[in-house]
Amino acid sequence: MSGQLFISLLNPGIGVLLSVAFLLLWRHRRDQHYLLLAAWSYAAMAAGFLIQDLVPALPHELQRLPSNLAFLATGCLLVAATIGRYDLPVPWRTLAMLSTVATAIFLWFLLAMPSITGRILTISIGLGLIAAQIPLALRRAPRAHLIDHILFWVGVLSAANFLIRPLLIVALTGGFANYDGFQQSVYWTTVQFSQAMISVIFALSLMVAAAIDLTAELRQQAESDELSGLLNRRGFEAAAGRAVRACADDGRAAALLIADLDDFKAVNDTYGHAVGDAIIAAFGAHARATAPAGTIAGRIGGEEFALLLPGTAIEAARALAETIRTGLAAACTDRLPAGLRPTVSIGLAVAVPGAGLSRLMREADQALYAAKRAGRDRVRTFTPAAIDDPRIAAAS
Repeated sequence: MSGQLFISLLNPGIGVLLSVAFLLLWRHRRDQHYLLLAAWSYAAMAAGFLIQDLVPALPHELQRLPSNLAFLATGCLLVAATIGRYDLPVPWRTLAMLSTVATAIFLWFLLAMPSITGRILTISIGLGLIAAQIPLALRRAPRAHLIDHILFWVGVLSAANFLIRPLLIVALTGGFANYDGFQQSVYWTTVQFSQAMISVIFALSLMVAAAIDLTAELRQQAESDELSGLLNRRGFEAAAGRAVRACADDGRAAALLIADLDDFKAVNDTYGHAVGDAIIAAFGAHARATAPAGTIAGRIGGEEFALLLPGTAIEAARALAETIRTGLAAACTDRLPAGLRPTVSIGLAVAVPGAGLSRLMREADQALYAAKRAGRDRVRTFTPAAIDDPRIAAAS
């Protein structure tokens, strides 16, 4: 195999391998449509380079049209894949307009006023403007991980590569008289190797992003309670512990509500577990709808729930607890048998300086115990000065 043929097969080979890799990923993650777009993008790239380098010459060099259409399709699909990973709207109209204009000018330099240099600049600038849609779309997207920054800057690099490289090399070489000279030129060699590098970097970045997304989903599943739609105990304690420490560092208050559904075992025994599950689901939905933004809510036991309110003082926390308590029956409307009116008891505590989550949960639990002893269906606040028995928080 000659060196030139090896170089000619480099990008098609990379394109095929990456296309297959993304297709296999998509088969296992069919909800992630950007993976399928990436697979089509790299397949189009392989086709473009194969046509460009290996298809026999046609009259008027018309074989150049499908190869460059494939390159434009590659750019559009890769842009759509990258933007689609963030669930942002893909600028399909802009991509179609840029591709159409680039194709029209390319045809002008192919048929009306033949110019290899004109065609090179047209497709390169078109691809650069297409690639620029990535940083334009992602500039306001949240960047929670390093890979988000990498994808943004790879988009910038790709756009700069297409926009600056041809202008620089054409200015230095003065253009190309024919395709034999073009394919033997430094310019085409830089295209082959720079495109290979950027293609691999893009692919690795998207694959790492897919792996991060999968890890986040698995973590969410491991820390979530499917029935209530809230965090499970493990997830709640992890998130609430971080929030309590952050509030302590910032000198902010943090309130904790622990709620327990009243007589829940009797409800299960009388009406069945399906009705008990309906009450748990209704309480979870009610808590999510009622609690303010930033609340960390979890199901920490069979019928026991916890809500941490970072930056919330005692008065606001108690008002929320009363809203949750009094609104539970209405939240269960149409879910339960006639005559069944679920109630909930709630204990409330506020973090003191230096207190961690475990102490806060003990204090809120003591307040909950006081609410149960006082007759259930009520809110009680932990008040240390009023405690005679260290196991019981006095009613507020």
